[in-house]
Amino acid sequence: MKEHMKAVVVSQKRLDTEQRNLLSVAYKNVVGARRASWRVLKSIAGKDHAKESLKLVNEYSKRVESELSDICLDVLNLLTTILIKNAKISHEERVFYFKMQGDYHRYMSEYLLDKDDDTKGRETINEARMSYKAAMDAANALSPTNPIRLGLALNFSVFYYEILNQPKEACALAKKAFDDAVGELEDLVEEKYKDATLIMQLLRDNLTLWQSESAEEASTVETDMGVTEMA
Repeated sequence: MKEHMKAVVVSQKRLDTEQRNLLSVAYKNVVGARRASWRVLKSIAGKDHAKESLKLVNEYSKRVESELSDICLDVLNLLTTILIKNAKISHEERVFYFKMQGDYHRYMSEYLLDKDDDTKGRETINEARMSYKAAMDAANALSPTNPIRLGLALNFSVFYYEILNQPKEACALAKKAFDDAVGELEDLVEEKYKDATLIMQLLRDNLTLWQSESAEEASTVETDMGVTEMA
């Protein structure tokens, strides 16, 4: 699916709504499995092992990281050289693509920051931050209840919380997105209402978790262990 959608991007240069969603799902599926594997391997490596066992775990981790980098750089190249570069794209497309760009830089930063020399990790974090901010600027042209705008706020707040370790900023961003959308829910038709409230519930779930952890001075919860993000 990933290769098919990549071919569609290369041939068409611009995608409709359904194609954008298929592109997102295709890459998220292949990268998601490897992110989950990397977390398991990281957890295993943190336990007591025989020297030989630890060597095997670390070698496997490097292989997974290499595959993650290949996938992330592949989709980032499509976004940068084709999709975002297209001068005809709408505000909604711009938000969607800059959000994707931020997401895939964030995914790489998760394991690049785990290195002794984290220079590349910090560069990747900066790229993620700039991409998310570009998406937020473009999102001002969209309704506060627009699912793409809400999904951006959700993922950007996860970036603040998990990567930058800035829980206050994460909570402020998620709360503002939720509050802004609440005031306009009554004007939505049923289908759009369901889409908006689904993501708003995810924002609220994260807020509840983060505020609870802050109150208890607990450590950050991994994304797949509690914190929610959008595809």
